[in-house]
Amino acid sequence: MSKPKLLIIEDDIGLQRQLRWAYDGYEVIVAGDRREAIDAVRAEEPAVVTLDLGLPPDPDGVTEGFATLAEILALKSDTKVIVASGHGARESALRAIGAGAWDFYQKPIDIDALGLIVSRAFHVAALEAENRRLAAATSPTLAGLITAAPEMLKVTSMIERVARADVSVMLLGASGTGKEVLARGLHDASGRKGAFVAINCAAIPETLLESELFGHEKGAFTGAVKTTEGKIELADGGTLFLDEIGDVPLPLQVKLLRFLQERVIERIGGRKAIPVDVRIVCATHQDVDAMVASGAFREDLYYRLAEIVVRIPSLAERAGDPVLLARHFLHLHATAMKRPVTGLAPDALAAIDAWGWPGNVRELENRMKRAVIMADGKLVTAADLDLDGREEAAVPINLKAVRETADRKAIRHALARAEGNISNTARLLGISRPTLYDLLKSYDLQGTAR
Repeated sequence: MSKPKLLIIEDDIGLQRQLRWAYDGYEVIVAGDRREAIDAVRAEEPAVVTLDLGLPPDPDGVTEGFATLAEILALKSDTKVIVASGHGARESALRAIGAGAWDFYQKPIDIDALGLIVSRAFHVAALEAENRRLAAATSPTLAGLITAAPEMLKVTSMIERVARADVSVMLLGASGTGKEVLARGLHDASGRKGAFVAINCAAIPETLLESELFGHEKGAFTGAVKTTEGKIELADGGTLFLDEIGDVPLPLQVKLLRFLQERVIERIGGRKAIPVDVRIVCATHQDVDAMVASGAFREDLYYRLAEIVVRIPSLAERAGDPVLLARHFLHLHATAMKRPVTGLAPDALAAIDAWGWPGNVRELENRMKRAVIMADGKLVTAADLDLDGREEAAVPINLKAVRETADRKAIRHALARAEGNISNTARLLGISRPTLYDLLKSYDLQGTAR
């Protein structure tokens, strides 16, 4: 197996030899000036670069070093460039990070300390490459969905399986988990030729919801100046998405049940039965079982709508997805707003992984949009995301509970990065396959592995 490629840009011959010896675990490429450095980046495409800012013909300054940094990132923006300098260290560090450097190290160089920074850079580069690969492998039938988490891939697999079946589907999940995106994906995979029509039942006043769904005839009520088709009719031959179905009032639930049984509607004020061929997909963040038990939702309607129930995990349960989605939203909004933001700083990556995301994907997108606006340099920081603090953690009952929480989190992340493959997951975690099997069984995580 080939070694990871490390490019060392340093004009001191003695230090070059010392660094070559220190990094025997990597394929080390050495360059002494900007021209050699750029040629090496083009030819070798190293994942990590260490760059001395004091390069000829300006060895006592930083001009040539910063010019080299800019050229490297212009050629390959995901390169992890670790900048080293003894010239005005603080000012150079701030300028380098703002220009897109991954990290900064002040001279004189401590080989062991710099080695740790290099090792961490390679680790992050490998994770980013894996995320890009997983993103490219996302199911093409669910075109707006971005995920690499086994929990969410199970959901997409289930939706693809039922897409062409003539059954009603109920999507259950917290607000912001992507229920409408999944509903659209289901429609796209269904082969239906009609339109995808969505209506948020919680956003329309109760007095108008019936008209919105079933339509009305001219003169049916004050203000009905013309005959208007409802959402159900507009979705004929396609899919009707009823978002927040739990907010439909009981009287209207009766009329909706009748439509589902007979597949015909009557507009308000009309007498003509209109047949409609439509696929029903509904969604809610509420506990529908509890609503049925309390009488707030009709049991017979529930069983008509919930022929297939799909439960959508929260973003916090989707190992690896927060960073994957963060990068997607960063590039999306940076392009839309023409902002020179290209990536996430190490503290931003750590903060995104640590955050609980109570607002799910919607919260993540809003924070990334804000961060793109607020970022001073090319990299978004934890402060730009307003995530430089930490959520207040509950006090664990004992050390065993702390260990179990940490184990679960590490295993779930490793499983996501290894796509559920046991051998690769064990290698990432640095444990044997039998040990991993024991942990999976102990923590009831077998369903995420293969």
